[in-house]
Amino acid sequence: MPLFSNIFDSHSHYDDHAFDDCDRDLFISEIFGSGVKYIMHAATDLESSEFGIASSKRFGGFFTSVGVHPEYPDKFSPQILDELEKLIESEKTSGGKIRAIGEIGLDYHYEGFDREKQLFVFEQQLLLAKSHSLPVIVHSREATEDTLTLLKKHKPSGVVHCFSGSVETAKEVLALGMYIGLTGVVTFKNSKKAQEVAKTLPSDRLLLETDCPYMAPEPNRGKRSDSRMIAFTAAKIAELRGMDTQDLIDITNLNAKRLFDITD
Repeated sequence: MPLFSNIFDSHSHYDDHAFDDCDRDLFISEIFGSGVKYIMHAATDLESSEFGIASSKRFGGFFTSVGVHPEYPDKFSPQILDELEKLIESEKTSGGKIRAIGEIGLDYHYEGFDREKQLFVFEQQLLLAKSHSLPVIVHSREATEDTLTLLKKHKPSGVVHCFSGSVETAKEVLALGMYIGLTGVVTFKNSKKAQEVAKTLPSDRLLLETDCPYMAPEPNRGKRSDSRMIAFTAAKIAELRGMDTQDLIDITNLNAKRLFDITD
Protein backbone atom coordinates (compact mmCIF):
# COMPACT_ATOMS: atom_id res chain seq x y z
CA MET A 1 0.00 0.00 0.00
CA PRO A 2 1.41 3.43 -0.90
CA LEU A 3 2.59 5.50 2.06
CA PHE A 4 1.07 8.96 2.30
CA SER A 5 0.19 11.31 5.13
CA ASN A 6 -2.58 13.77 6.02
CA ILE A 7 -5.41 11.54 4.75
CA PHE A 8 -8.97 12.61 5.57
CA ASP A 9 -11.50 9.80 5.12
CA SER A 10 -14.70 11.81 4.79
CA HIS A 11 -17.06 8.83 5.00
CA SER A 12 -16.67 5.65 7.06
CA HIS A 13 -18.73 3.04 8.94
CA TYR A 14 -16.52 1.48 11.61
CA ASP A 15 -19.60 0.31 13.50
CA ASP A 16 -20.40 -2.07 10.63
CA HIS A 17 -20.54 -5.79 11.41
CA ALA A 18 -17.61 -6.30 9.04
CA PHE A 19 -15.40 -5.02 11.88
CA ASP A 20 -16.90 -7.31 14.54
CA ASP A 21 -13.94 -9.69 14.28
CA CYS A 22 -11.42 -7.13 15.53
CA ASP A 23 -10.77 -4.88 18.50
CA ARG A 24 -12.26 -1.72 17.00
CA ASP A 25 -10.40 0.72 19.20
CA LEU A 26 -7.06 -0.96 18.51
CA PHE A 27 -7.86 -1.18 14.79
CA ILE A 28 -8.77 2.52 14.57
CA SER A 29 -5.65 3.44 16.56
CA GLU A 30 -3.52 1.55 14.03
CA ILE A 31 -5.23 3.39 11.17
CA PHE A 32 -4.44 6.76 12.76
CA GLY A 33 -0.83 5.62 12.98
CA SER A 34 -0.69 4.87 9.25
CA GLY A 35 -1.01 8.21 7.50
CA VAL A 36 -4.68 8.87 8.29
CA LYS A 37 -5.21 12.16 10.14
CA TYR A 38 -9.00 12.50 10.20
CA ILE A 39 -11.98 10.16 9.93
CA MET A 40 -15.62 11.16 9.55
CA HIS A 41 -18.13 8.59 10.79
CA ALA A 42 -21.34 8.54 8.75
CA ALA A 43 -24.16 7.51 11.07
CA THR A 44 -26.99 5.31 9.82
CA ASP A 45 -29.42 5.36 12.78
CA LEU A 46 -29.61 6.47 16.41
CA GLU A 47 -27.37 3.67 17.69
CA SER A 48 -24.82 4.39 14.97
CA SER A 49 -24.93 8.09 15.89
CA GLU A 50 -24.15 7.20 19.49
CA PHE A 51 -21.26 5.00 18.33
CA GLY A 52 -19.81 7.94 16.41
CA ILE A 53 -20.06 10.27 19.40
CA ALA A 54 -18.43 7.73 21.71
CA SER A 55 -15.61 7.09 19.24
CA SER A 56 -15.04 10.83 18.74
CA LYS A 57 -14.30 11.09 22.46
CA ARG A 58 -11.62 8.39 22.23
CA PHE A 59 -9.75 9.57 19.13
CA GLY A 60 -8.63 13.11 18.45
CA GLY A 61 -9.00 12.87 14.69
CA PHE A 62 -12.36 11.11 14.75
CA PHE A 63 -15.48 13.18 13.96
CA THR A 64 -19.08 12.15 13.48
CA SER A 65 -22.43 12.86 11.94
CA VAL A 66 -25.84 11.92 13.33
CA GLY A 67 -28.82 10.82 11.32
CA VAL A 68 -30.88 8.03 9.76
CA HIS A 69 -29.91 6.35 6.48
CA PRO A 70 -32.51 6.19 3.67
CA GLU A 71 -32.47 2.39 3.80
CA TYR A 72 -33.85 2.58 7.35
CA PRO A 73 -36.81 4.99 7.19
CA ASP A 74 -38.66 2.83 9.72
CA LYS A 75 -35.97 3.75 12.26
CA PHE A 76 -37.03 7.37 12.02
CA SER A 77 -39.88 8.89 14.07
CA PRO A 78 -40.67 12.11 15.93
CA GLN A 79 -39.14 10.50 18.99
CA ILE A 80 -35.92 9.66 17.12
CA LEU A 81 -35.80 13.19 15.77
CA ASP A 82 -36.04 14.45 19.36
CA GLU A 83 -33.21 12.12 20.37
CA LEU A 84 -31.01 13.40 17.54
CA GLU A 85 -31.78 16.97 18.63
CA LYS A 86 -30.74 16.09 22.19
CA LEU A 87 -27.46 14.56 20.99
CA ILE A 88 -26.65 17.66 18.95
CA GLU A 89 -27.47 20.05 21.79
CA SER A 90 -25.58 18.00 24.35
CA GLU A 91 -22.47 17.77 22.20
CA LYS A 92 -22.69 21.44 21.29
CA THR A 93 -22.62 22.52 24.93
CA SER A 94 -19.81 20.12 25.80
CA GLY A 95 -17.56 20.97 22.86
CA GLY A 96 -18.33 17.70 21.09
CA LYS A 97 -17.48 16.66 17.55
CA ILE A 98 -20.77 16.30 15.68
CA ARG A 99 -20.02 17.98 12.37
CA ALA A 100 -22.84 16.92 10.04
CA ILE A 101 -26.28 15.40 9.64
CA GLY A 102 -26.02 12.14 7.79
CA GLU A 103 -26.04 9.76 6.23
CA ILE A 104 -29.34 10.96 4.83
CA GLY A 105 -30.94 10.92 1.40
CA LEU A 106 -32.81 8.63 -0.98
CA ASP A 107 -32.27 5.08 -2.22
CA TYR A 108 -34.59 3.68 -4.87
CA HIS A 109 -32.42 0.68 -5.73
CA TYR A 110 -34.41 -1.95 -3.86
CA GLU A 111 -38.05 -2.76 -4.47
CA GLY A 112 -40.33 -2.48 -1.48
CA PHE A 113 -38.86 0.74 -0.07
CA ASP A 114 -41.52 3.33 0.74
CA ARG A 115 -40.42 6.28 -1.39
CA GLU A 116 -42.84 8.71 0.19
CA LYS A 117 -41.51 7.86 3.64
CA GLN A 118 -37.92 8.22 2.41
CA LEU A 119 -38.74 11.66 1.03
CA PHE A 120 -40.34 12.68 4.33
CA VAL A 121 -37.39 11.42 6.40
CA PHE A 122 -34.88 13.11 4.10
CA GLU A 123 -36.69 16.44 4.26
CA GLN A 124 -37.07 16.32 8.03
CA GLN A 125 -33.33 15.79 8.40
CA LEU A 126 -32.53 18.56 5.93
CA LEU A 127 -34.56 20.83 8.19
CA LEU A 128 -32.68 19.48 11.22
CA ALA A 129 -29.37 20.36 9.56
CA LYS A 130 -30.59 23.84 8.72
CA SER A 131 -31.80 24.49 12.27
CA HIS A 132 -28.35 23.65 13.65
CA SER A 133 -26.29 25.16 10.81
CA LEU A 134 -24.74 21.78 10.03
CA PRO A 135 -23.78 20.38 6.61
CA VAL A 136 -25.38 17.20 5.31
CA ILE A 137 -23.88 13.93 4.07
CA VAL A 138 -26.16 12.83 1.25
CA HIS A 139 -26.74 9.32 -0.07
CA SER A 140 -28.43 9.16 -3.47
CA ARG A 141 -28.86 5.94 -5.40
CA GLU A 142 -31.09 5.78 -8.46
CA ALA A 143 -32.91 8.84 -7.11
CA THR A 144 -31.11 11.74 -8.76
CA GLU A 145 -34.15 13.80 -9.73
CA ASP A 146 -35.83 13.67 -6.33
CA THR A 147 -32.55 14.22 -4.50
CA LEU A 148 -31.75 17.32 -6.52
CA THR A 149 -35.29 18.65 -6.08
CA LEU A 150 -34.98 18.60 -2.28
CA LEU A 151 -31.42 19.91 -2.30
CA LYS A 152 -32.46 22.81 -4.51
CA LYS A 153 -35.42 23.48 -2.23
CA HIS A 154 -33.43 23.57 1.03
CA LYS A 155 -29.97 24.54 -0.28
CA PRO A 156 -27.90 22.88 2.47
CA SER A 157 -24.15 22.87 2.64
CA GLY A 158 -22.75 19.38 2.44
CA VAL A 159 -21.50 16.56 0.26
CA VAL A 160 -23.10 14.05 -2.08
CA HIS A 161 -21.11 11.01 -1.06
CA CYS A 162 -20.09 8.02 -3.18
CA PHE A 163 -21.06 10.06 -6.21
CA SER A 164 -22.22 7.87 -9.10
CA GLY A 165 -23.79 10.44 -11.40
CA SER A 166 -22.73 12.04 -14.63
CA VAL A 167 -20.57 15.11 -15.19
CA GLU A 168 -23.79 17.02 -15.90
CA THR A 169 -25.32 15.97 -12.57
CA ALA A 170 -22.08 16.84 -10.82
CA LYS A 171 -22.37 20.37 -12.23
CA GLU A 172 -25.85 20.67 -10.70
CA VAL A 173 -24.51 19.60 -7.32
CA LEU A 174 -21.62 22.02 -7.58
CA ALA A 175 -23.98 24.85 -8.54
CA LEU A 176 -25.61 24.36 -5.13
CA GLY A 177 -22.27 24.98 -3.46
CA MET A 178 -21.92 21.36 -2.37
CA TYR A 179 -18.98 18.97 -2.44
CA ILE A 180 -18.68 15.60 -4.16
CA GLY A 181 -17.19 12.52 -2.48
CA LEU A 182 -15.42 9.86 -4.54
CA THR A 183 -14.67 6.31 -3.41
CA GLY A 184 -12.55 3.41 -4.58
CA VAL A 185 -15.03 2.91 -7.42
CA VAL A 186 -12.96 5.38 -9.42
CA THR A 187 -10.17 2.76 -9.59
CA PHE A 188 -12.40 0.13 -11.24
CA LYS A 189 -11.79 -0.52 -14.94
CA ASN A 190 -15.48 -0.11 -15.81
CA SER A 191 -15.95 3.15 -13.89
CA LYS A 192 -15.69 5.51 -16.86
CA LYS A 193 -18.38 7.84 -15.53
CA ALA A 194 -16.71 8.22 -12.13
CA GLN A 195 -13.35 8.78 -13.79
CA GLU A 196 -14.76 11.54 -16.00
CA VAL A 197 -16.20 13.24 -12.92
CA ALA A 198 -12.85 12.87 -11.14
CA LYS A 199 -11.08 14.59 -14.03
CA THR A 200 -13.42 17.55 -14.20
CA LEU A 201 -14.26 18.42 -10.59
CA PRO A 202 -12.89 21.72 -9.29
CA SER A 203 -10.08 20.88 -6.88
CA ASP A 204 -11.77 22.76 -4.05
CA ARG A 205 -14.98 20.66 -4.21
CA LEU A 206 -13.52 17.15 -4.11
CA LEU A 207 -13.56 14.88 -1.06
CA LEU A 208 -11.96 11.45 -0.70
CA GLU A 209 -13.80 8.67 1.10
CA THR A 210 -13.81 4.94 1.59
CA ASP A 211 -17.42 4.24 2.60
CA CYS A 212 -15.63 1.48 4.49
CA PRO A 213 -16.04 -1.42 4.88
CA TYR A 214 -17.38 -1.13 1.32
CA MET A 215 -15.98 0.07 -2.00
CA ALA A 216 -12.41 -1.13 -1.53
CA PRO A 217 -10.26 0.23 -4.39
CA GLU A 218 -8.14 -1.83 -6.73
CA PRO A 219 -6.06 -3.89 -6.02
CA ASN A 220 -8.24 -4.69 -2.97
CA ARG A 221 -11.62 -4.82 -4.69
CA GLY A 222 -13.97 -7.19 -2.86
CA LYS A 223 -12.04 -7.01 0.42
CA ARG A 224 -12.98 -5.14 3.57
CA SER A 225 -12.00 -1.53 3.09
CA ASP A 226 -10.53 0.83 5.67
CA SER A 227 -9.34 4.43 5.67
CA ARG A 228 -5.77 3.60 4.71
CA MET A 229 -6.97 2.41 1.30
CA ILE A 230 -7.78 5.98 0.31
CA ALA A 231 -4.14 6.09 -0.82
CA PHE A 232 -5.08 3.95 -3.86
CA THR A 233 -8.11 6.08 -4.68
CA ALA A 234 -6.06 9.27 -4.35
CA ALA A 235 -3.33 7.88 -6.58
CA LYS A 236 -5.83 7.05 -9.34
CA ILE A 237 -7.54 10.44 -9.17
CA ALA A 238 -4.17 12.21 -9.15
CA GLU A 239 -3.16 10.23 -12.24
CA LEU A 240 -6.39 11.22 -14.00
CA ARG A 241 -5.84 14.88 -13.11
CA GLY A 242 -2.11 14.87 -13.88
CA MET A 243 -1.00 15.89 -10.41
CA ASP A 244 0.98 14.65 -7.42
CA THR A 245 -0.87 12.22 -5.14
CA GLN A 246 0.20 13.83 -1.88
CA ASP A 247 -0.84 17.23 -3.21
CA LEU A 248 -4.30 15.82 -3.97
CA ILE A 249 -4.55 14.32 -0.47
CA ASP A 250 -3.55 17.64 1.08
CA ILE A 251 -6.14 19.55 -0.97
CA THR A 252 -8.96 17.15 -0.11
CA ASN A 253 -7.95 17.29 3.55
CA LEU A 254 -8.41 21.07 3.50
CA ASN A 255 -11.72 20.71 1.66
CA ALA A 256 -13.12 18.31 4.26
CA LYS A 257 -11.90 20.46 7.13
CA ARG A 258 -13.58 23.48 5.55
CA LEU A 259 -16.87 21.64 5.05
CA PHE A 260 -16.96 20.05 8.50
CA ASP A 261 -15.59 23.11 10.33
CA ILE A 262 -12.51 21.37 11.69
CA THR A 263 -9.39 23.24 12.79
CA ASP A 264 -6.07 21.74 13.83
